[in-house]
Amino acid sequence: MNLKKVRNIGISAHIDSGKTTLSERILFYAGRIHKIEEVRGGGDGATMDHMELEKERGITITSAATQVQWDNHTVNLIDTPGHVDFTVEVERSLRVLDGAVLVLCAVGGVQAQSLTVDRQMKRYKVPRLAFINKMDRTGADPFSVVEQMRAKLGTDAVLVQLPIGEGESYEGEIDLVEMKAYYNDGEKGEVVRVEEIPEAYVEQAKEYRGKMLESLSMYNDDMMEKLLSEEEIDNKLIHKVIKEATQAVGAASFTPVFMGTAFKNKGVQTLLDAVVRYLPSPDTREIVAKQWDNPDEPYELTPDKDKPFVGMAFKIVEDTFGQLTYMRIYQGTVKKGETYFNQRTSKKDRFSRVLRMHSDKREELDEAYAGDIVAIMGIDCASGETYASENKMCSLENMFVPDPVIKVAVNPVDRGASEKLGKALQRFRKEDPTFSVFTDEETSEVIIAGMGELHLDVYVERIRREYGIECEVGAPKVSYRETPTVETSFDYKHKKQSGGSGQFGHIKGTLGPIGELPEDDENHGKDFVFEDSIVSGRIPKQYIPAVEKGLVTSVEKGILAEYPVVGLKCHLQDGSYHDVDSSEMAFQAAAKGMFREYMTKTKPIILEPVMAVEIETPESFQGSVVGDLNGRRGIMESSDIKADGSVTIICEVPLSATFGYATDLRSMTQGQGTFSMELKGYRPVPRNVQEEIIEERRKAKEEARK
Repeated sequence: MNLKKVRNIGISAHIDSGKTTLSERILFYAGRIHKIEEVRGGGDGATMDHMELEKERGITITSAATQVQWDNHTVNLIDTPGHVDFTVEVERSLRVLDGAVLVLCAVGGVQAQSLTVDRQMKRYKVPRLAFINKMDRTGADPFSVVEQMRAKLGTDAVLVQLPIGEGESYEGEIDLVEMKAYYNDGEKGEVVRVEEIPEAYVEQAKEYRGKMLESLSMYNDDMMEKLLSEEEIDNKLIHKVIKEATQAVGAASFTPVFMGTAFKNKGVQTLLDAVVRYLPSPDTREIVAKQWDNPDEPYELTPDKDKPFVGMAFKIVEDTFGQLTYMRIYQGTVKKGETYFNQRTSKKDRFSRVLRMHSDKREELDEAYAGDIVAIMGIDCASGETYASENKMCSLENMFVPDPVIKVAVNPVDRGASEKLGKALQRFRKEDPTFSVFTDEETSEVIIAGMGELHLDVYVERIRREYGIECEVGAPKVSYRETPTVETSFDYKHKKQSGGSGQFGHIKGTLGPIGELPEDDENHGKDFVFEDSIVSGRIPKQYIPAVEKGLVTSVEKGILAEYPVVGLKCHLQDGSYHDVDSSEMAFQAAAKGMFREYMTKTKPIILEPVMAVEIETPESFQGSVVGDLNGRRGIMESSDIKADGSVTIICEVPLSATFGYATDLRSMTQGQGTFSMELKGYRPVPRNVQEEIIEERRKAKEEARK
């Protein structure tokens, strides 16, 4: 396998931007499939949407992997979901990929989920190309989309193609490097015809080529010099600079922009050419793991098949034949039937089968090499774990997993199915790190938590279909948080004397909000911060961690309505101990007692999750949609009227007011309105709402006691 000719790429975008349709065309033009299926509209459904639920709903729920050949290159392709509810699928795919295609709608432009995907790409420093899809739609405006990319994504987005025609009359693309026009002929657009640029577009093409060269010259001195001295710039140099600028290490600062319409079979082949020409191969990406025995020291990995094996299990799927573990091989070779070490558990696992996945179909391999993405059968591990040929060798940094924001109670209709339900939930929890399961201490109900209504709805439906269990689902509950607002000093003594040795722990310090911290602060983003400045052994060193431990267990339940406490800082400054009666247990108890007594003095408030909501609706319904949002405590940010008579409304709405919104929006807009939302952050709830939440929580506790 020639690594220089391998590309590992993902296709990511906002909902309904056409990711899966684009993937389907890529498979067809690369000869992987011989018949194009559409995401919606009968037939067998798109190849990459292989779950029954995906075909019925016309959405992607799980990321699917496949491999295609293009221009003597091997392209491993992952199609990811657009809904924020399945964001972990995008997260884990980008964690192991070398490049990505960011798909944007020519009419919608940069939408709510485009921002999330952009953040994820920047988090893992994944170079990307942008593809403006749906150029055949009325109101398509690629120039506006590029402006939005620059303004909203903070990326240096540069057009390397221009459209020929627009909307219904969209014909093809002008390549600003080669200065040629590209058209797609044949029944399925399989024939690419290259012509001279039509007369009417020559001036515009020259103007935009100039703009492209100007932007590129910022990344290359040689090009800058040639531009200043007005020399002719060779196409080879332009390709070289686009490649270097796209792959430059950093937060995806340069993004070349392509365009087309996947549904109408235009512009896909030129995008594939760009993927192999500009996106990095595995041997150009710098991958650093951590040494097992010294995590501060980096362990450099090279995609060399002869070195010791290191790979990361990034996705787990249970199927009828057992657990299927998707793995990115970073170094070395994986052989069928060999044993390798799970770096976290030190367990030796036998890789009984190595498979090449094509959506849900599989192909047996005897071995796979560094730079490849394969699936392994026969191992039992969790998502994000590192495997290597030697024990305690190194560990790859794990992926970011967002916290769940919504929970519901599930109970099987048939009480005898409880054990079966437990197995189903256990499996889903293992597959999806954003899906969690726990038992409510007060009501003894089984609670499932996830990223949104759709997320949980899909799992309840999968329980019914895959396990034959009918479930009763409770009303959705919001994951509120509590946080302090003022700092208070504490001085707390824990004393207990009941025959034999007693308990004594005395602590003094301050308790209050963390406040805003700079991003480079090690405590930035933490929910709880503990500091101590104990001097001259006022409290022995071994007891200080016990104080922190006592507080860590206390913050799980706040004092207002027993929601988790976030944004709390405790600074332990002084205290005292007893030679005989003091112990770790006593100081842990002192911390818990102090929290109960002094937390009220920090004047805590309740925070609620607030969603960034983007609604698209015909302009005639704008008034009723906005009126309804005001009734849901929504805060309007902007509304933008498009050329096709639709309006895009961007606002913030508390999660508690969004339940059932899909149905309400449909009825308000005669079925024409669509929306998407993602978590924006936590905000304080109004005083009257806070009182209602506390009262509801109190009633629920009383009922549970009965």
